[in-house]
Formats: sequence, structure tokens, C-alpha cells
Amino acid sequence: MANEREGQEQEGERRTPTPDLRAQRSESRTTQTQALFLKDLEKKANCGRELAEQAAQSVLCLLEQRLIDSEAKHLEAQLPRKMRDLLQRCSRHEGSIPRKYKLEQFLAMVAEDLDTTPNEAERLSRAVFATVREHISEGEAEDVMGQLPIDLRSLWMREA
Repeated sequence: MANEREGQEQEGERRTPTPDLRAQRSESRTTQTQALFLKDLEKKANCGRELAEQAAQSVLCLLEQRLIDSEAKHLEAQLPRKMRDLLQRCSRHEGSIPRKYKLEQFLAMVAEDLDTTPNEAERLSRAVFATVREHISEGEAEDVMGQLPIDLRSLWMREA
């Protein structure tokens, strides 16, 4: 009987994950979610991992500058954690108030960040926005779109 209880206690101990195991599982899920996001972006943008990461960081950083702080936080909350970590390192939006800029300015800034043309910046921005829309709720996508000027909405909206 005592051996039976010891066996059950040992099984119970095995069933309860340790803090280290929980952290490993969490990190694994986070890495998988980030990899899925970037894989989706790579496919949409027809580009490699490095450019996908750079495009996501540039486009999302600029998008966050355009949103009011509470909406930016809502958007971040639905993005993969590692993507949020990338955005937190983005020096452009730290402590700044929302900036108003039009489509041409947006694309020029993305093109400068990625050292590419405005046409390529537009293509990559559309891919980033499409990927983000697929990874957030429909309500959040509508909230983001509601804060964008009409010309920037054309990048955010689904293509027909």
C-alpha cells in the first residue's frame, strides 16, 4: 500500500511540470508562433527570412507610430511575443505621440529602412499587413483600419 502511494506520488510529480519545463514549453510555443508568422510573411512577400523580419519590423513600427497608444497596445497583444520584442527595440516609436503621415511618406520611410524602392516597399508593406490581419482578430483589424487615413487603408485592406 505504501509502495502504491509512493508510485502515485511519483507519477503526480511527473505530471506537474516544473517551472523550468513550463518556461521551455512557453519558449517553444513562442518560437513556433513567430516562425509561423514569418513563414506566412515569407510566402506572401516571396522573400527570405531576414528580409521578412526587417520588413515586419519596419512596417509595424511605422504602423504603431500612426496609431494611438491604446490601439497600438491592443495590436501588439495579438502579435507573436517575439514580434512584440522586435517592436519594443524599435527606437522610432519609443515615447512618441502618434504621427500623421500619408501613404507616400509611409512608403518612403519603409523604402529607406529596407534600402529599396517605394514600389518594393509597397509590395512588402502589403504582405506584412496581410500577414498581420491573418494573425489578429477581425475586430482588431477593423480597429486598426479605423485609425488609418484613407490612402493607408488601401495597404491594410484585403485585395479583391
